[in-house]
Amino acid sequence: MSNSLSIATVTATLRTLLFNHLQVETPDVTVTTLPPDKARARDATHHQLNVFLFQVSPDAALRNMDFPPKVKFGESGLPPLALRLTYLLTPYAPSDEDVESHKLLGKAMSVLHDHPLLGSEELRVAVPGNDLYQQVERVRITVEPLSLEELSKLWTMFQTQYRVSVVYQVSVVLIESTRPHRAPLPVLRPVLTVLPDTLPPFPRLEAVTPPQLQASARLGDVLVLTGQYLSGGTVGVRFTHPLWNAPVTRPATDVTASRLTVAIPNDAAGWPSGTYSVSVVITDANAVEHTTSALSLTLAPRITLLTPNPAPRGPGDEVTLTVTFQPRARPEQRVSLLLGGKDIPAPERAAPVDSISFTTRDVSAGDYFVRLRVEGVDSLLIDRTQTPPVFDTSQRVTVT
Repeated sequence: MSNSLSIATVTATLRTLLFNHLQVETPDVTVTTLPPDKARARDATHHQLNVFLFQVSPDAALRNMDFPPKVKFGESGLPPLALRLTYLLTPYAPSDEDVESHKLLGKAMSVLHDHPLLGSEELRVAVPGNDLYQQVERVRITVEPLSLEELSKLWTMFQTQYRVSVVYQVSVVLIESTRPHRAPLPVLRPVLTVLPDTLPPFPRLEAVTPPQLQASARLGDVLVLTGQYLSGGTVGVRFTHPLWNAPVTRPATDVTASRLTVAIPNDAAGWPSGTYSVSVVITDANAVEHTTSALSLTLAPRITLLTPNPAPRGPGDEVTLTVTFQPRARPEQRVSLLLGGKDIPAPERAAPVDSISFTTRDVSAGDYFVRLRVEGVDSLLIDRTQTPPVFDTSQRVTVT
């Protein structure tokens, strides 16, 4: 999900994308984002493409859904603002020559046809401070056909002379709610998993299992991957993270047709917490790669120290708690501390850190279990090495 700069980010990205491709064949072209009645100057003598955002509407399919990392199952909070952006593309040519403007429109439509998804790097550099490039849902561009009646109403609304134009829809943009939400403690029961019955005739990854059936993995853990047709040739496991520039492939061990293992390195600087995409890559004798579909894996932070403990209350029942953890939290990652049902956001950081101080008010005296949440992934509070499972007492703090 992303912040309130997302709409401006999409507009700026479209403008840059079209300009970079159009100016190769039409050096005098400009790409503007003005209302149609103000887009073209009377004395203009150059090629121009105007990209005007004329409608912002909610995405009906996603408007009531909760998305990680903001709200997890059993928690309460507002869903993200899911939006569809509708743009009008209008070409102009010197002397209002229709053939030249049609050439420009055809080239612009060709660019968007060949570029249906906005890339993360394009979005990242479009507007400083935006985080739309980290959104899990891809931003897609599609043509929106309009009837003659709809076009007539559209240009009547603009109160300007009609020009040949094309409408595009860009979706989905998820703007995260800034209102706080509540996060109760998890239950101490395992979750049942149902797997499909059909067996495909090609490599297939069905499950990625952390140790002790925990909800997430941690640095240094050995994962068990199960599926079908996983052996043969050289087998590796490919990990992808939104903060990485390129995927990382780790060698698989104990490989059979239906099972293999892979170790996550104990690299606190290189492997950030968050959600990873995991797939198995099988390279045959002819150096041809066969890749399974990807599954999600969450890498949880590990709390190594809570200070002070006991934690004294100050004026207004204010409590400050310093949490030391691994892996390090990067500046662009969302970090919060869950204490007694409260979600306490971390202060901004200028560099990766492995220790953060959290301050909150109105905390009553007593014992609290705490969890560190990084990009929606909580530190593992449940100790499943015992039967029945119990809460990890190393993540308990006493407020006095």
